[in-house]
Amino acid sequence: MNIKRILVIKLGALGDFIQAQGPFAAIRAHHPEAHITLLTTRPFAEMAHACPWFDAVWLDDKPSLWQPAKLLALRRTLREGRFERVYDLQTSDRSSGYFRLMGRTPQWSGIAPGCSHPHANPKRDLMHTIERQREQLAMAGIKEVRPPDLSWVKSDLTRFGLSHPYLLLCPGGAAHRPAKRWPSERFAALAVWLTDRRIQPVLLGTDKETEQLAAIREACPQAMNLAGRTSPLDIIALARDALAAVGNDTGPMHLIAAGGCPSVVLFSHESDPSLCAPRGRVTVLRRPSLSDLGEADVEAALARLLDGL
Repeated sequence: MNIKRILVIKLGALGDFIQAQGPFAAIRAHHPEAHITLLTTRPFAEMAHACPWFDAVWLDDKPSLWQPAKLLALRRTLREGRFERVYDLQTSDRSSGYFRLMGRTPQWSGIAPGCSHPHANPKRDLMHTIERQREQLAMAGIKEVRPPDLSWVKSDLTRFGLSHPYLLLCPGGAAHRPAKRWPSERFAALAVWLTDRRIQPVLLGTDKETEQLAAIREACPQAMNLAGRTSPLDIIALARDALAAVGNDTGPMHLIAAGGCPSVVLFSHESDPSLCAPRGRVTVLRRPSLSDLGEADVEAALARLLDGL
């Protein structure tokens, strides 16, 4: 069958969106002449539009069951797309529900009951995201999925006025999961350790982490605080030129690792690196509680990483 219209579903989160870059490229390579639409959410709109793999990007506001008018509008939009195949890389209850919204007519790769190309592995939830999606696509006929290629990312970093060499620090994380954060004062001590070695610390975070990053900079005035000033594309570009990076298990560390930057990523009991750790030149440090992870442990891991460059 000559498939002409394809829908790819990837709604989030940031780390998952980055790890889907390899599958995005593989789908495009397998269907070079098809019109491919990505369905994603607003936080990823800028990156989605910049990706070279898609002909169109649609944004999903994820209507709830209590918004029937929006659900009907979404159903109408999906059906009017006349998609012949759907690659559901989100594989959630929500995205599987879209199979029903579309009337079960397109070929569908995912986990929706009754779909034409199911990822039929009962242990799929025990697989790392990258292996899980690679196997899903293989079952749908796409045999080769390469690691994420972010060479297409472009960003002008001159506005930041960085000093070289610099090292990226990501002290933030989801506000509702504080156990995934290494204490801020230890990031501050690490920043001082870096400046003693004439390496500029560069702090990355969102507007919600402004206070936390400001406290680190107060302890280390030589650090550059870019809180709320960077897009995902900026972070990838920063990663290309950075000496290395240290951060919690959070989305920006996936961007940084995929950008080729040697990274030390900190994990607690809140998440399992075997299922979701960034791939690349990555060192994982894990403790049941990150309060038990000492500065000396992180400094030693970072020193080993830098010695190997």
